Amino acid sequence: MAASSSKLNLASSISRLGTETAYAVAAEARALAATGKKIYPLHIGDLNFPTPSCIKEACEASLAKNQTGYCAAAGVQELRDAMAAFISRTRGVSYTAANVSIQPGGKPIIGKFFSSVCEVGDEIIFPSPGYPIYESQCDYLGCVARTYAPIETPTGYAYDLDQIRGLFSAKTKVFVFNNFANPVGISVSAEQIAEIARMCVEHDVWVLSDEAYWDIVYDISPRSIVSEPGMVERTVILHTFSKSWSMTGWRLGAAVGPERVVAAISRFNSNAEACTTQFVQWAGIVALNDERARADCMAMVDELKRRRDALVPVINEIPGFWCPKPDSTFYLWIRVTDAVRACGLGTDVEAFRKLVLAETGVSFCSREHFGVRRPGETECYIRFAYSGIDIPLALEGLALLKAFIAARSGASA
Repeated sequence: MAASSSKLNLASSISRLGTETAYAVAAEARALAATGKKIYPLHIGDLNFPTPSCIKEACEASLAKNQTGYCAAAGVQELRDAMAAFISRTRGVSYTAANVSIQPGGKPIIGKFFSSVCEVGDEIIFPSPGYPIYESQCDYLGCVARTYAPIETPTGYAYDLDQIRGLFSAKTKVFVFNNFANPVGISVSAEQIAEIARMCVEHDVWVLSDEAYWDIVYDISPRSIVSEPGMVERTVILHTFSKSWSMTGWRLGAAVGPERVVAAISRFNSNAEACTTQFVQWAGIVALNDERARADCMAMVDELKRRRDALVPVINEIPGFWCPKPDSTFYLWIRVTDAVRACGLGTDVEAFRKLVLAETGVSFCSREHFGVRRPGETECYIRFAYSGIDIPLALEGLALLKAFIAARSGASA
């Protein structure tokens, strides 16, 4: 029955709410696969590794105990204790359960944290290209986005501290720091982390430290901005179980930070999901404390490193592609400006993505899936995620991609 009253309109604020468009790329790939086309999935940061057996067994044991009811909005006490100890040990700071709010994944922390500390018109500084939910939640809440971008260096990507410094103002309320960053794979040096921390203290702003890829690092040791002087009292850590233990579908994470903001985040829990699924939380304790889970995590990282090392040199053989080798995450951020132009598409990297998918079956995301372009952006970039594809299949797809681009480049010469 058609609506007859304008009162049945949706709220205007919905128009400001974005989404994670990598899922739309996944849907395109599935639709093409349904026609019989072979797909080479490099588009989404899911993992084709099993969740460690000890974690699954803990979940089964919890279900057998009928731990299937409500629990405290902030999470079961035992998991909050374990999370506080884990973060304290790995970041060199001191937390208790009062500093922890358990969440159904890492993503909800972004909106709950922004909502807890921001007013309409406040400025939020975050990376772009970056995780798209920063921008979505900033816009939805009526805040003002101030974005910083990576710069190219001879060895990869880095942040320009002068660029970041110039973004702070009297209206800045939150700085978002995503070391080991999606989609670019940046790992920030200890010296730069210290300088960014000094900026945040100087301007007296809140910090969201998105540490989703804390364990996904190669030949480096992770370091958190919360470990810097003056940061514990202003920083909320976004922790998720999704990447370290291949638990993307379990939906388990935690906000860790000052008691008053963590209490506010837990208040949002009460108003939204009530609590995170209890039997999942009991499994989370084993993820944090069981050495078998840690060993499985490290074995997964070793395999991810092998994938990175196998793919990067092959990608750099594709005409018009430039791909540095990152030392964190499972993403490759690739400049493809010349390849896009060779295909006669100017700077339309989305058209390039769709053309490559249709012609080769290689599926990936483009710059357009990671936030609004900053003024002056002229280069074209794409992101490959190698977390859900084995080396032989990935190399097969890259061979097709190389042949396709080479043919196009020859035709445009």
